[in-house]
Amino acid sequence: MPVARDGTIPFARWVVRRRGLVELGSMGCNTCHTRVLEDGTVVPGAQGNNPNDREGALLLRTSAKVIGTEKLLAQVRSFARQFELPWLPDDINRLTRSMNLDQLIAAGEAIPPGVTARANTSMLLPPQIPDLIGVRDRRFLDHTGLIRHRSIGDLMRYSSLAQDVFSSDRYGAANFESPPVPESRYSDAQLYALALYLYSLRPPPNPNAFSVSAKRGSVLFTREKCANCHTPPLYTNNQLIAADDFQPPADASDVLPVRIGVDPRYALQTHKGTGYYKVPSLRGVWCRGPFGHSGSAATLEDWFDPARLDPGYVPSGFKGYDGKTRSIPGHTFGLRLRLSERKDLIAFLRTL
Repeated sequence: MPVARDGTIPFARWVVRRRGLVELGSMGCNTCHTRVLEDGTVVPGAQGNNPNDREGALLLRTSAKVIGTEKLLAQVRSFARQFELPWLPDDINRLTRSMNLDQLIAAGEAIPPGVTARANTSMLLPPQIPDLIGVRDRRFLDHTGLIRHRSIGDLMRYSSLAQDVFSSDRYGAANFESPPVPESRYSDAQLYALALYLYSLRPPPNPNAFSVSAKRGSVLFTREKCANCHTPPLYTNNQLIAADDFQPPADASDVLPVRIGVDPRYALQTHKGTGYYKVPSLRGVWCRGPFGHSGSAATLEDWFDPARLDPGYVPSGFKGYDGKTRSIPGHTFGLRLRLSERKDLIAFLRTL
């Protein structure tokens, strides 16, 4: 786990709620949405780099020695069924029914920091952790634009969904055990305070100077029409792009009339599927990663590497639960630039 400059681990907290009792608060917002930079700076709200799923895999290995492999395997398979989609004939999540414990643990070990199998997604094809800094200016929440963000009330509702509801929903009730019913939720006052805090988040000081290379990159950014989608000053136009194989309604608003060819699975084959991906902001991209909605590209250099379109490519970020070579499709913008131009464009992006 990354350790902060002061020697603390910022992904969990010791909590004293009653005299004589010390508890470890875990799986809060900070567990996933906290980043520790190389110099030990803690960035609340950023795309996290806590290796959550690898920690879970290690916990499974330890637990197997205590409660036994077969009992633990039954528990993990039961947990994994929440990700299944009964209406999808070739749902990849059904593979967990036949995977042994070592294979399930290996799937967790394959998930890098910055990616996590959170509720309503997948243990085998998990998504990138979103950056919450600047959320006040985002018109849609979640990678798939699941919630329209019009006011602080929408963010409060989304926080309650993420905390209390997502892990309890079920589809195809006949195929699942009864979902746990949330015993309580945060009060409106608590949700309002949390939303105000999220609105207050600011990025850390950017160490990247606007160099000669970055200036050339700025010209390329304009020439290549990147601003059509990543519009300054937010560096997003706050609109949606329909995934391949999805046809938006004719009267759909806030939907760009373009296709960019990225993997449509997360937008179409998860409980968070809407048929769309939102256009992400590029602000603060210098301290983020891995990139892509599946976190397959570890760095900006990898994202702008034309080799990632090759079926024999080995992703530098999330490689897949099976470790097989695969391409990172879509968003080909910038890939046709010369190597020197790509370096200039990246230099500019790192100043945002």
